[in-house]
Amino acid sequence: MRKPSTIKIGKNIQNIRKSNGYTQEKLAEAIEVSVRYVSDIEQDRAKPSYEILIKICNLFNIGINQIFSEYLDITDNKVLEYKIVGYDKLSEKDKKTIEHLIMYFNKK
Repeated sequence: MRKPSTIKIGKNIQNIRKSNGYTQEKLAEAIEVSVRYVSDIEQDRAKPSYEILIKICNLFNIGINQIFSEYLDITDNKVLEYKIVGYDKLSEKDKKTIEHLIMYFNKK
């Protein structure tokens, strides 16, 4: 694992928020912070507290590893997790196709 000089998670949080169809305003309301604070987190101008990270994880039903994924060495035997709108409504065949595509692109 590379040793990061600064951990930046803002883009991951922004991607998670958008993939769940949330605006910054809606997220701010749900986790009880200001819109400015959400914006600052997403632009890596502010670091969220543990409490805020837990609220985000619980809100989107994700593990903390999804936020810190690029900094963790846990890729072996990792179960693919998806939070794409509509994914759960796809057929099993279509889900498998998506899994294979993701694995293919991650190997590049």
